[in-house]
Amino acid sequence: MATIKYRELKRRYELDGPAATVQHLREALLQKQLRPEDFSIRDLAEALVPDGQEWVRSLDPRSSGGVQLWEAGEGVDVTAFLNVTGQLIYAKILEGYSQEVFVASRLVETISTRLDGEKIPGIGRIPDQATEIEPGMPYPHVGFGEDYIETPSTTKHGLIVAVTKEAIFFDRTHLILQRAAEVGEVLGLNKEKRILDVILGLVNTYKWNGVTYQTYYHIAERGPWVNALADNELVDWTNVDRAEQLFAEILDPSTGEPVLVEPNAVLVMPAYRHAANRVFYATQITYQPDGRPTATTTANLLRRYQVYESRLAYRRLVNAGIPAEEARQWWFIGNFRKAFAYMENWPITVTQSPPGSEADFNQDIVVRFKASERGTPAVLNPRYVVKCTGPVRSSSSS
Repeated sequence: MATIKYRELKRRYELDGPAATVQHLREALLQKQLRPEDFSIRDLAEALVPDGQEWVRSLDPRSSGGVQLWEAGEGVDVTAFLNVTGQLIYAKILEGYSQEVFVASRLVETISTRLDGEKIPGIGRIPDQATEIEPGMPYPHVGFGEDYIETPSTTKHGLIVAVTKEAIFFDRTHLILQRAAEVGEVLGLNKEKRILDVILGLVNTYKWNGVTYQTYYHIAERGPWVNALADNELVDWTNVDRAEQLFAEILDPSTGEPVLVEPNAVLVMPAYRHAANRVFYATQITYQPDGRPTATTTANLLRRYQVYESRLAYRRLVNAGIPAEEARQWWFIGNFRKAFAYMENWPITVTQSPPGSEADFNQDIVVRFKASERGTPAVLNPRYVVKCTGPVRSSSSS
């Protein structure tokens, strides 16, 4: 635990100014050189508020001996205290928001947008022969064709962390930071669930040329593409090979050519994390055809894949009505960043209420910090991911 020199912090604030001091503090917190838990909310108030010790004592109603009197024009400058406290709250919210267990948020591409839902045009198709240019002939232009996708409307999510007079007076720093971490975790969890529902195909938002489609289609469903394999439990490299072979059969509707995908990631349920590590991270694989007396050993080319495991994904499947035994065997393979995106209007952002608000008088809340983010998960091109499930078991009773 670092020892905070509050007088030095106050001196740097006065010399360097608010912006430089807050930026330095933010960098130190992001780089883990300092932790929010290293600070005391009461010590910060006493150091950064003019006559801070007196101000902290004034938070106790008994200190006035009756009605607290203020002279005209009198006010307490708590700006420095609130600016520094805001960085601690933000760091803790961000910590809860970006936990390692939120794998889907890292799997997909984040695309910044100022629109509440977008219409993204595709590139107009050009015949292959057009790329050959005769001497003196003009180069062909690439334009935007009628092919397009539409992304869903974005939604805003947020919560508020309040810092009360009691929290400062009794120095409940730990409680404030705990609340901030919970706010970040709730917002991060909400985002993770929404992204997972799209990746898993529980929510189908792919709208192509004005028509909404499912994300995954089995061959029996006669959809516009096939990117779902039944009876393909993840046991060994042959199951991966089946999924990879399916990619070779998927055609790009704009060009009629095979989808140019380089699968690089795998998402599995917790029950198959060890099986996935064995399949993808083994140094060698052995192949012995049925009935052959000899076996072939070769380097494991599947080591290029990154394996992700999600307990939340499994729980989302079960909550959606998928039997637990079936849900455990679901797994996904492909290039998730090309298939899915999080269309983000703004990332996790923390704003601070002005001092002296009505909540100060009504609820003894000195300051509130509002955390919010706005965005939505979208399917950009479902042909870049293949869904695999295990064998379907009979539900009939014996």
